[in-house]
Amino acid sequence: MLKSYARTNLLFGFIALFLFGCGNDFIFEKSIDIPDASWGYDNKLPFEFEVTDTTKAYQILLEVEHAGDFGFQNCYVQITTTFPNGEEKKQPVSLELAGQSGIWTGKCSGNACTLEIPLQGKAKFKQPGKHSITVEQFMRVNPLVGIKAISLKVKQLE
Repeated sequence: MLKSYARTNLLFGFIALFLFGCGNDFIFEKSIDIPDASWGYDNKLPFEFEVTDTTKAYQILLEVEHAGDFGFQNCYVQITTTFPNGEEKKQPVSLELAGQSGIWTGKCSGNACTLEIPLQGKAKFKQPGKHSITVEQFMRVNPLVGIKAISLKVKQLE
């Protein structure tokens, strides 16, 4: 009887360790909802985060939530990064939301799909301090209908 009790406790201990030990390791995570899923040129999405350790590499992810009937396979955005010294870098990026066959590559449920897109796998920051990333829609239509939310996640790598 005692051995059975010990095994049960050990099993529950491993399950608890697995469930609680697998939390996210993001140093920054923020989601911004797009009002009425209608993203205009004037709606720039600001994300600001602190980098303290410049010796580590970081993974930067952009998560896009869009309608299941979104009218495009991809979405062009302009990403502006502002460094602590005030220097800015702008870069247009195509967010591929569907494969060549037109099937959404994210997780879909009902009329919403969510896709996590790596922007940089091993980013190195040269300066400690506040960094800002602004995401703006860069399509030829204004407003862009069907994008529900954009999230930015920054994870410190080991």
